[in-house]
Amino acid sequence: MNRTAEIYERDFDAWVQRQVFLLRQGKTGEIDVEHLIEELEDMGKSNLRELESRFIILIAHLLKWQFQLETLATQWKEFEGKSWRKTIIEQRAQLLFLIKKVPSLKSSLHLAMTEAYPEARRLTIRETNLAPDVFPVDCPYSVEQLFDEDFYPDCTQN
Repeated sequence: MNRTAEIYERDFDAWVQRQVFLLRQGKTGEIDVEHLIEELEDMGKSNLRELESRFIILIAHLLKWQFQLETLATQWKEFEGKSWRKTIIEQRAQLLFLIKKVPSLKSSLHLAMTEAYPEARRLTIRETNLAPDVFPVDCPYSVEQLFDEDFYPDCTQN
């Protein structure tokens, strides 16, 4: 293992600083290419993971809104789902910001939503204690609806 690779294993920040220094100096022959490629690939994956994570939270709250809001509002007259609405608004804002900063993610929206849905469904089942068959197996919302600031699904009586 060469010295640069050892730094990578021991002190990641020092490794990054060293790679930046080498690039700025034009010393491309000394760059730890293998680890640099790995890190660049991971950077792209982290944006996709953030997209999926935000979809999980957004979809879970839309599911709670659709399948639990009416029941809770009946049980507790003062329950209006304000915290759910705030989370929905926040996640939509964060998603729009992410897409603005990383426009290439637009091509991954449908796939990310599809990948996120089973986890959002699982999370909602655990949080609501409702039967799994209450929730659709496939995402009932389109990507357009997820980004539509005025979209809130109709409440379903259980």
